[in-house]
Amino acid sequence: MTTSIALLGIGLMGLPMARRLLDAGHDLTVWNRDRAKAAVLAAEGATVADTPADAVRSATHAITMLSDGAVVDAVLFGSGVAEALSQGATVIDMSSIRPSQARDHATRLAEQGVGHLDAPVSGGTTAAESGTLAIMAGGDQAIFDNASSIFKPLGRATRVGPSGSGQLAKLANQAIVGIAIGAVAEATLLVSEGGGDLDAFRAALSGGFADSTILQLHGQRMQTGDFAPRGRASVQLKDLDNILLEAEELGIRLPMVEEVRERFARLAGPLEGADLDHSALYLELLDLNDRTGR
Repeated sequence: MTTSIALLGIGLMGLPMARRLLDAGHDLTVWNRDRAKAAVLAAEGATVADTPADAVRSATHAITMLSDGAVVDAVLFGSGVAEALSQGATVIDMSSIRPSQARDHATRLAEQGVGHLDAPVSGGTTAAESGTLAIMAGGDQAIFDNASSIFKPLGRATRVGPSGSGQLAKLANQAIVGIAIGAVAEATLLVSEGGGDLDAFRAALSGGFADSTILQLHGQRMQTGDFAPRGRASVQLKDLDNILLEAEELGIRLPMVEEVRERFARLAGPLEGADLDHSALYLELLDLNDRTGR
């Protein structure tokens, strides 16, 4: 049985996700603030809505893939979406926001008879295109199980706990990603400055304890200078800020996150790299070492 899905937010991630859902045979309505970005999907079988409330009116499931928690809140509760949703419908928020925001949204939607999952993703645009996203979901088991046909074409979904748990897992994921990008950047510079072959270096580490997707993919981007955005540096910085806010609420210090956050802030701010891929942290390292002219 196909479901009726509304996807709100057709950006770098939302576009390939929409295509995966259409290819799986789902009835899909899309909305984006810049209508032109959603309109490209009309020729592929999607219905393009003029407003987010119009998009969700007949949906069994509404997916949000938006920039941050404030935008998700404004779309859900400031644009008529919550009121337009049918009782028994489910909101699946695949944006990356704070756990406390996800729990608040779940509570407010439940008061209107609408289910909620916080289900942020990892893997970037490459995984979105191939349907291999890692999906970390928080919410009731029954609501999660009911959404299985939606998650299947998008990637591998795992319920990690109650509302807010998906966002907490994504913050942990982004801590690892940010720190690992910093480590790969430093390793890449070390080998490069020492005269090593970077292709051979990554091949040598393949399968070992230090191997990772970040080493292989982001390391290659650093080597070739390919910083076209798959995951923007500005988004990585936003996630790192959210991690530190969550850590403060929990009464803990995360010194490695604090340090890499300052480096991403420098990349996104003074070095004007906010719209570059987060692997462009390598450029910040080059600048730090006065290697930008070499």
